[in-house]
Amino acid sequence: MKEAKPRLIWMGDDLIIGDDGKARCAWAGPGDTALGRYHDEVWGARTYDESALFEALTLGVFEAGLSWSIVFGKREAFSTAFHSFDSERVAAMTERDVDRLVQDPSIIRNRAKIQATIDNARAMRSASPSLAELARSYESTRKRAPLSIADLPTSTPEAEAFAKQLKTQGYRFVGPTSVYAFMQNVGVVNDHIHGCFRASDATRQ
Repeated sequence: MKEAKPRLIWMGDDLIIGDDGKARCAWAGPGDTALGRYHDEVWGARTYDESALFEALTLGVFEAGLSWSIVFGKREAFSTAFHSFDSERVAAMTERDVDRLVQDPSIIRNRAKIQATIDNARAMRSASPSLAELARSYESTRKRAPLSIADLPTSTPEAEAFAKQLKTQGYRFVGPTSVYAFMQNVGVVNDHIHGCFRASDATRQ
């Protein structure tokens, strides 16, 4: 017997409900996918854990010019390639490691992005203030969640300032748009849409 596909109920362009009865941001799909699980468990949850920060930064580097669904579909492969996002171990990687990863079909084989990830790990190990300290300085707590996906910016003045600071510390592939995505990923801002079970105002609906 074939497994039944999830029954999806759409709520406009911004929310979706799957068989589990939970309303989600529509971009996440029904939930039981790599992208859906990331939405449910990680995206928008505030964290200053070093490996979580480095993971979010790394996924943002590889997302540039691509879609999040492609990147999140390779999340486990990236974790394997970059030592479970241990910045100390990644900082010690060499040109030979870059050559090896460029041949690895399980990840996105872009030499510049692979090298940028190693360079970012090195910046993360040496920079002051730390990435966690910088992220804390840009924390934002909303009383009301965004009403629609159209309300979400691709960048903000805070992201522009954050990106500028990161660049001075030696980070790469950290433009305002990718830095705002990083801020969303680690919960510096919570951009889950109003009605989503992960939204900042979910308990007050």
